Amino acid sequence: MDKVTSKDGTSIAYEKTGSGPALILVDGALCYRAFGPMPKLSPLLARHFTVFTYDRRGRGDSGDTQPYAREREIEDLAALIEAAGGSAAVAGLSSGAALALEAAASGLNITKLTAYEPPYVSAASGRLEADHEANLKRLLSEGGRGDAVQYFMRDMMGAPGFVVLLMRLMPGSWRQLQAVAHTLPYDANVMRGYSVPTERFSSIRVPTLVMNGGKTDPRLKQAAEGVAKAVPNAQHRTLAGQTHNVSPKVLTPALVEFLT
Repeated sequence: MDKVTSKDGTSIAYEKTGSGPALILVDGALCYRAFGPMPKLSPLLARHFTVFTYDRRGRGDSGDTQPYAREREIEDLAALIEAAGGSAAVAGLSSGAALALEAAASGLNITKLTAYEPPYVSAASGRLEADHEANLKRLLSEGGRGDAVQYFMRDMMGAPGFVVLLMRLMPGSWRQLQAVAHTLPYDANVMRGYSVPTERFSSIRVPTLVMNGGKTDPRLKQAAEGVAKAVPNAQHRTLAGQTHNVSPKVLTPALVEFLT
């Protein structure tokens, strides 16, 4: 593990594996280097790239300077790109994909960008989302880390009640989720009300691939299509048989094909 210092002084922990062009992986909500899809995805990509995985601020071994703002997370990515040699490809999943898109729109030196299912479901469903950021902050202020995770899974992700119950019955995984529950409002902040910021994304000039799974929630498919339309010359691709929890073995060939 290494660390870089972001512009506001926050320490960001990261690991570097493999060889080849630099590729930074950006996690979605509740995930970090040791938990989520990246531990399985990064070794597959390390056969083709120098892969950087990192703990987004507030997670794992990274710092959590307050107050939070999405601009600070973009600065974290900028520090990692500098550590990667000054430029890098970036691949984001879920709300991490939204963060990667925001970083590209901010003009960071990103060579190529892939975004898997950025959850801009408000635009896809044609209705305004609840104020998830405020609701999560309220639950956390009341001491309900588990309640915040449950709200995220049930009310935001639409997971059935029995799935949440099963997760609660897995003490190891549930503890890991609760440990980073305080960062859920951060992801809600990155998502900007869960509507595609069309005007902002129209400024992206980075070669971009937006993907969704063939068996995913229809709202996520529509969201991916909306992002692909907003980003000039972006490509759109559907990965057959995949859901929001995409298989690393299926995602890897799509990333390699586009990024190389």
